[in-house]
Amino acid sequence: MKAIILHAHGGPELFRIEDRPKPEIKPGHVLIRVAASSVNPVDFKIRQGLIPIGPELPGILHGDMSGTVEEIGEGVEGFTEGDEVYGCIGGFKDLPGVLADYALADARLLARKPTNLSMIEAAALPLVTITAWNALMDRAKVSEGQRVLVHAAAGGVGHVALQIAKAAGAEVHVTASSEEKIALGRELGADIGINYKEATVEEYVADHTNGEGYDVVFDTVGTTRLNDSFQAAKIGGTVVSIAARSTHDLTHVHVRALTLHVVFMLLPLARNIGREHHGAILRQATQLVEAGKLRPHLHTEVFPFERVGDAHALLESGGTFGKIVLSNS
Repeated sequence: MKAIILHAHGGPELFRIEDRPKPEIKPGHVLIRVAASSVNPVDFKIRQGLIPIGPELPGILHGDMSGTVEEIGEGVEGFTEGDEVYGCIGGFKDLPGVLADYALADARLLARKPTNLSMIEAAALPLVTITAWNALMDRAKVSEGQRVLVHAAAGGVGHVALQIAKAAGAEVHVTASSEEKIALGRELGADIGINYKEATVEEYVADHTNGEGYDVVFDTVGTTRLNDSFQAAKIGGTVVSIAARSTHDLTHVHVRALTLHVVFMLLPLARNIGREHHGAILRQATQLVEAGKLRPHLHTEVFPFERVGDAHALLESGGTFGKIVLSNS
């Protein structure tokens, strides 16, 4: 089979197209003909060698994928050959990635693809959707009537998170750095859009919450945005972060009696703990998509697998607007 191989950590030009053996089926797994993948920041950080959670090199990167089940291993229930599925299944530690014609997947990590999404669209959802669900539903337990603030409305996780919070019945406010990104947030269901370059935390909390603050604040950015999140939360409120690898003054957490959660979505893949919950989240996401309550926002250009280096470079540039997706056509 054709595979995209990374031999050494470094720049996006280091990917190589090679022939590799087709994976052999094993118990608890399914063999998938890969149709598409998407690029997440963790993918280029693994490529660069910045975080030590990638596969041994030379290896295959990327976790997000959509595709068709071709073979089913012993003990697998709920899937049949020919099923169109999606999931975040590898590219971490001993789990090979998906930038190849075929990928072997732990069946617990998969769900059937939404019928109203293409393979390209479905491949954009797994990692960001599981992350947002972990944060808002598993940890913060967002419920109807709550006021929720999501930072980075146009980001990969942020644009999915605001839709999940809205589907849960929350009043959703979002922050972004431009009117274009705020417009996307509103298009996806946000009630209020805030340009954080034009309003301080004190100002938007006063203007949009009568000075009370938010029941739940979801930080998808980290550093100073996590500090902002502490300030924006109401007394007794909840802050959830997916980017807490920095030093912070917790005074606001203390004096407001806040609850702080940190989410690391990749733990079930790296530690083989709770993988079945990822599949369960994606099954619920499929229901939301098919009900018209969740959809991915994609970058305008879809890259072939052979141009994965260009896709990485584009995401690293910071100039993208929408999830970058790769097609294995």
